[in-house]
Amino acid sequence: MEFKDLEIFQLVAEKGTLTGAAKELNYVQSNITSRIRKLETEMNTPLFNRHRRGMSLTPEGKKLLTYSEKILSLKKEMKHAVQTNQEPSGKLEIGTVETVIHLPTILSSYVKKYKNVDLSLFTGVTQDLEEQVLHHKLDGAFITESDFHPDLVSLEVFQEELVLISDTRISSLDELVKEPVLCFSKGCGYRARLAAWYKDESIAPKKIMEFGTLETILRSTAMGLGVTFVPKSVVSHLEQDGQIRFHKLPDQYSKVKTVFIRRADTFLTPTIEKFMEVIESSKQDPLEPLNI
Repeated sequence: MEFKDLEIFQLVAEKGTLTGAAKELNYVQSNITSRIRKLETEMNTPLFNRHRRGMSLTPEGKKLLTYSEKILSLKKEMKHAVQTNQEPSGKLEIGTVETVIHLPTILSSYVKKYKNVDLSLFTGVTQDLEEQVLHHKLDGAFITESDFHPDLVSLEVFQEELVLISDTRISSLDELVKEPVLCFSKGCGYRARLAAWYKDESIAPKKIMEFGTLETILRSTAMGLGVTFVPKSVVSHLEQDGQIRFHKLPDQYSKVKTVFIRRADTFLTPTIEKFMEVIESSKQDPLEPLNI
């Protein structure tokens, strides 16, 4: 078995089709097919269910995927482990929720200082990012602090106050709870906290509308489409300009920490170690508001 076979196997599992994997790797499809068949022969079991819509993992394939992720992660770690005295270099894949206001400063400082690092950034909600770090798909991620998996360790980035915001015409709680809730998809830490408040107050949201970007959520809120729950530092300038109105919730719902997570059992390479150092130093930098 070769590492490349496992990489191809993982990509087919992710794409769900041989065509998608071949296109990603710039291989001919017959090459992908033969490598998958070779792997199935070595494992002495079918790894994929073939159907008209593509391919899906069999129960045995799902087991192999778990081991494959660990093996390829160890391969990556092994390569980095012998480079401990070298300048940070290679790929660094980081995930983040959309509301990390320190992020531009962190990324700018790091990329300018360590030019040999190929840094990629992926956005998502807390729950999904946690899963991707656990399964070795990301080197680390900025998420809302929660009771995350014991295989993860965290570094506090900053503490934040969340505020419920609406357009300026809404002034009372009775009006506010009748409005649609604008939010990210399930798995978002802010959405979970707001849902807990609604539940504890025995309030059923009139409607929940999911959006893909923070900018769209804020613009829609300012235009009166609904209400949302976001970090105060991100939108304080909008409140000062008279575009939105703040509504505070009790501390148990509004006080939150943003943390940077990584797997506890992975080798701390210079690339990720220096990234964490930049995170620490960024805590002293002034915040820049998000303009909409």
